[in-house]
Amino acid sequence: MGSLMMRCMLHPTNVVTDQEEEAPAEEEEEEEEEDMVDPLETIRAKCEASEHCAHTRERLEACTARVGSRSHTEEECTEELFDFLHARDHCVAHKLFHNVK
Repeated sequence: MGSLMMRCMLHPTNVVTDQEEEAPAEEEEEEEEEDMVDPLETIRAKCEASEHCAHTRERLEACTARVGSRSHTEEECTEELFDFLHARDHCVAHKLFHNVK
């Protein structure tokens, strides 16, 4: 009788998979995540548009346009990108932790 009971318990209609259990929880998490805005992304956008980053952003854009206009070039905009990211991150560093709870 034990094997009959095991077969009934393991019948596909009686087995609950992990996917069935997690589906409602995942939907709830997705709804919650839509409402949340990452403060880092918001601050980065503000810093990128600020006067503090304007010069390095202009140099990066000029380099990108110059490299994009040539078909064969060894020039890369790595230095300009790093300068821009450094300026942006410097700006972000002063503002980010005021928003962290």
